[in-house]
Amino acid sequence: MGVNNGFLSFFMEKTLIILQIASTLFLTGVIWIIQIVQYPFFARIGAENFTKYHDDYRFWITPVVAPAMIIELLSAILLLFYPPAGIDSKLIWLGLFLTSIIWASTFFLQVPLHEKLVNGFNGETISALVKTNWIRTVCWSLRGGLVLCLAWRLIRL
Repeated sequence: MGVNNGFLSFFMEKTLIILQIASTLFLTGVIWIIQIVQYPFFARIGAENFTKYHDDYRFWITPVVAPAMIIELLSAILLLFYPPAGIDSKLIWLGLFLTSIIWASTFFLQVPLHEKLVNGFNGETISALVKTNWIRTVCWSLRGGLVLCLAWRLIRL
C-alpha cells in the first residue's frame, strides 16, 4: 500500500507541476496578446462590423482559454494536497491566490463588459475592458514568474 501511495504522490506532484507550468505560461502569452492587440483593436473595428466581430471573437476565444483556465485552477488547488517536495507551501498558496484574482476579474469585470458589447460598439465599454484587463495581465505575468521559479527550484533539487 505504501508503494502505491508513494507512486501516486510522486505522479501527482510531477503531473500537477507540469500542468501548472504549461497552462500558466500558455495563458500568460494569450493574455498579453489580448491586452496589447485584441482588446485595443476592438476600438478600431467601428460600429458597422463590431457586433459580428465581437461575436466571432467570443465564440473562438472561449475554447482556446477555458480548458487552460480550468486546468490551471484545478492543478493549483490539487497542488495544495500534493505539494512537490522542497517547495514552500506559501508559493503554492500565492499561485492559488493569483488564480483566484484572475477568475474573479474574469467573471465580475471582463464577462459583464463583454455582455455589454453584445449590444454593439461602445467606446467607453471597450476602454473599461482594456483598463480592467490589466488585472489579469499582471496576475498572469506574476503567475508566469512564479511557475518558472517553481520549475527552477524543482530542477535544482
